[in-house]
Amino acid sequence: MGRYVIRRLLQMIPVFFGATLLIFLMVNVMGDPIAGLCGDRQCDPATATQLRKEFGLDKPLWQQYVTYMGNVFTGDFGTAFNGQEVTELMASAFPVTIRLTIVAILFEIVIGITLGVVTGLRRGRPVDTGVLLVTLVVISVPTFVTGLLLQLLLGVEWGWISPSVSPEAPFDELIVPGLVLASVSLAYVTRLTRTSIAENRRADYVRTAVAKGLPRRRVITRHLLRNSLIPVVTFIGTDIGALMGGAIVTERIFNIHGVGFQLYQGILRQNTQTVVGFVTVLVLVFLVANLLVDLLYAVLDPRIRYA
Repeated sequence: MGRYVIRRLLQMIPVFFGATLLIFLMVNVMGDPIAGLCGDRQCDPATATQLRKEFGLDKPLWQQYVTYMGNVFTGDFGTAFNGQEVTELMASAFPVTIRLTIVAILFEIVIGITLGVVTGLRRGRPVDTGVLLVTLVVISVPTFVTGLLLQLLLGVEWGWISPSVSPEAPFDELIVPGLVLASVSLAYVTRLTRTSIAENRRADYVRTAVAKGLPRRRVITRHLLRNSLIPVVTFIGTDIGALMGGAIVTERIFNIHGVGFQLYQGILRQNTQTVVGFVTVLVLVFLVANLLVDLLYAVLDPRIRYA
């Protein structure tokens, strides 16, 4: 296990540098960030030159990237064009998005896996058909439609929730936004769990466990469910980074000042330091989540061992 972890950590190094380089190049070709600082009017040449020198934009692109990565390893993610440190924006945004992601992941695990197990054990029955239809509708409807509809009904018409989340963003105010954020992934988790349960239910080891007279609950939890959850855990693990980075729509709808909100503002204002800094942290989150998922395989399936 130790060798495997070290090997995976070494593999993460080129992936990290490659991903950050790609993002750095893509963000820097979006347009001239200095032009956005002057609003509708064009910057005079002297001011534009001074700003480019101040933010290091007068240097070649490769040199900007090397300087940026060198600062990252010292904990310096740069300064936004409004003069605020990017680390300060991260300190206020990431805790909010982490709470929102936790709520979304809990919905995926509790509701998605439960519905998947129920429908997988009752494949072809009315409850299975009904859940499949509902999940298909959820997947087909865009997230912004689901979010606006729930905000209108629950927040404006019925008054059950606040239409917008307060700046502190406590867990109780993030329940509905978390459900909106997790809706599509929850539907996929349900369908993936159902398929995996239905396939493994016909496996030899399950029939052997039933023939030995083991209780039904033990057959399902100890034998069927553990092996069936491997593809589900893979999906949820990769979905953690996707949820944190893809919360732009949900956070805009419910006025949540998290990572998605800061990324939207950074892209809108062509603030390269903010966008690259936040995406760099999201790349690390994605890599760590994938490593933890791989290590969970050995827990779920004893047959899997890492040399």
